[in-house]
Amino acid sequence: MSINIEMPKLSDTMTEGTLLKWRKKVGDSVEVGDVIAEVETDKATMEMEAFDEGVLSEIFVEEGQKVDVGQKLAILTEPGEKKPTKAESKPPAKAKAETPEAEAKKEPAKTAPAEENKPAPKAEEEEKEEQPSSDTSERAKASPLARKIAKELGVDLGNLKGSGPGNRIVRDDVLAAAHGATKAGKAKPEPVTTAKEGAAVPVTAPGAEDKQLPLSGMRKTIAARLLESKTTIPHYYLQAEIDAEPLTRLRKEINAAAESAGRPKVTINDFILKATAVATTRVPLANAAFQGESILQHGRVQLACAVAIEEGLVTPVIRDADKKSLSEISAAIKDLATRARSKKLKPEEYQGGTITVSNLGGYGVEHFFAIINPPQSVIVSVGAIVKKPVVNAAGQIVVGERMMLGLSCDHRVVDGAVGAQFLAELKKLLENPPLMLI
Repeated sequence: MSINIEMPKLSDTMTEGTLLKWRKKVGDSVEVGDVIAEVETDKATMEMEAFDEGVLSEIFVEEGQKVDVGQKLAILTEPGEKKPTKAESKPPAKAKAETPEAEAKKEPAKTAPAEENKPAPKAEEEEKEEQPSSDTSERAKASPLARKIAKELGVDLGNLKGSGPGNRIVRDDVLAAAHGATKAGKAKPEPVTTAKEGAAVPVTAPGAEDKQLPLSGMRKTIAARLLESKTTIPHYYLQAEIDAEPLTRLRKEINAAAESAGRPKVTINDFILKATAVATTRVPLANAAFQGESILQHGRVQLACAVAIEEGLVTPVIRDADKKSLSEISAAIKDLATRARSKKLKPEEYQGGTITVSNLGGYGVEHFFAIINPPQSVIVSVGAIVKKPVVNAAGQIVVGERMMLGLSCDHRVVDGAVGAQFLAELKKLLENPPLMLI
């Protein structure tokens, strides 16, 4: 009896995967739990294990091919069993437009002569109409792009003097002529569009070439989830300025002691993660999710941290962050971030977060507001620590260190007063960092 091996759903947002590598080949024996292939999902590269045993008798998907979840990849048969016939083993085809050959077969033969007497297709007529309207335009020396733009803007190339090599008319000459005509009181030309996608022709430096970058699975997921967040979650935003001097001072002291003891150093981000975990336990309504007819208030803090990688970003989760020490949080996020950048995270390591921290301070960004990561209700955005003039308790202007914290909240779950309470707790912990270590 043959068994189909199908593309599994390896994450909650996965709709397709790329089969990177077969670890078994046709004819190999397969046991339950054997790694048979490596699959790239929208967030990580994962090993695909066998759930059945048998002999790998046929493979349908080549390495590097994208496959929908549930599509047949290969077939397992029992030792000594005959390989299924082609008709039996053929994977289900996706619904696609029929090939011209297939359509031709369906078309009755008697219609062929009638086709010869039909007038030229409309597209051909339009193509003829789109030729330059005058002989002077036809004869003018111009680049292909200049001709295209002139045609769309209604500019007669015969009246232009070119600024390109050998007095050749280039794009800028056409745009300048169109702009001058608009100023003179003529109708404003329609925006220039490309025939392929309808997007405005970009103004780029001479010789520059545009690139069309295909969407990766990760980028598609980011686009879908953030669009969902921005269009279905009623965001509101809060901001607070933090006196970061006590935090930077304590970090220096801890790292000096850690270095002498041969222990790993901690970062400012480690303190922010720890403070967020503690503040969440003190304002538990910030650790909740909207569920339509109810609100789920989480009992533990599953702290997600945004990590930038080459194709986008992922949010690995520090499990039970409210129970971890500063050094444990520091070690956990360093490990998760390293494996996130090499796409080696397991699904359980980036799913199930209850609150997120996004820190762009390392890029020099002073303040911003992040988009909520659904189904969560709060995301903390962290800016850079900057030195600036401040007024101290004695009324004197001195140099201080300040950091901006932003808070994006789902108003269906977290009211303004609750959000303000959470941000105030976070501010108190960061300005008095020993409190988060007690």
